[in-house]
Amino acid sequence: MFRIIVMFSLTMVLSAVITPFVRRLAIKMGAVDKPNARRINKAPIPSMGGLGLFITFTFSTFVLLRAQFPTMMLYSIFLGECIIIITGILDDILELRPRQKMLGILLAALVIYFVADIRMTNVSIPFVGHFELGIWSLPITIIWILAITNAVNLIDGLDGLATGVSIIALFTMGVIAWFFLTVTEVDIPIMIFALVATLLGFLPHNFHPASVFLGDTGSLFIGFMIAVFSLEGLKNVTFISVVIPVIILGVPITDTVFAIFRRLLNHKPISQADRHHLHHRLLAMGLNQRQAVLTIYGIALVFSLIALLFPLSTQLGSILLVIAVLFGLEIFIEEIGLVGSHWQPLLNFIRRIAKHH
Repeated sequence: MFRIIVMFSLTMVLSAVITPFVRRLAIKMGAVDKPNARRINKAPIPSMGGLGLFITFTFSTFVLLRAQFPTMMLYSIFLGECIIIITGILDDILELRPRQKMLGILLAALVIYFVADIRMTNVSIPFVGHFELGIWSLPITIIWILAITNAVNLIDGLDGLATGVSIIALFTMGVIAWFFLTVTEVDIPIMIFALVATLLGFLPHNFHPASVFLGDTGSLFIGFMIAVFSLEGLKNVTFISVVIPVIILGVPITDTVFAIFRRLLNHKPISQADRHHLHHRLLAMGLNQRQAVLTIYGIALVFSLIALLFPLSTQLGSILLVIAVLFGLEIFIEEIGLVGSHWQPLLNFIRRIAKHH
């Protein structure tokens, strides 16, 4: 354990040291985010910071911590990572179309399913039962990886936002995985904590004012790894096998779901970018970048603490927790206008009841 902690510390230092070199490389390769109507930054900032994360994480898992992992799984996940990184680099330099980006993620997801043999095989629902997915395992696994990868990609809108939220989500996932996986499966939580250490080393360079952005190279890589780790690391958690990772990833999933809902309501294409994401709404309310990011960190921590309660709760307690989370989330979303300033069905209902009483 002491050796592993030392390796995590070295991983964090390596990430911090390698990032400035990746920043210079990004400038030379033309991977620079220039200010425009959609971006928050006021000056050109090098992106592609995710390449440094990939290099550091790969060195950590293959060299520093290699003895901990089954070789086939490590190589299979690495192959998926390579596809994601290539997709991200191409997007940061050339700005790929959404379909081209989705194709890259799809190929990486197929590698995880068929080569790494990491997949969603069953779902547990309280008071209903345990279901084997059978032939539905492939499409559901692919959709899960595509959805989580894109969700993290979507929240990467402010300095340090996606990095910090991912650190909180991954740390929570690692803690739950550590206590629920068997002794022979500790490789997954160790890999999760290795990625946490990598992100912690990168965060000082990425926090406001950022000297380097994650870019799609980073946000796609982090989202992909979170999706893979949630499939493998949380598979033995008995209560609703899908709910715990969804709660852990509450911030990116909420932002993505309501972005889709908002665009459908306004009759706009789902893939069309806008400035109504969670961080945009907080900025519109008068918060500065740091305040908005720290607020979202706080929300992510609340989600993570709730996720940690699920393994300790009874089935009834877990259901009540889900209801309370959905209720609180809907009020928050309506209050900040995430769907639109006129979308307040629950708040209007509460106001009507208050008037009658």
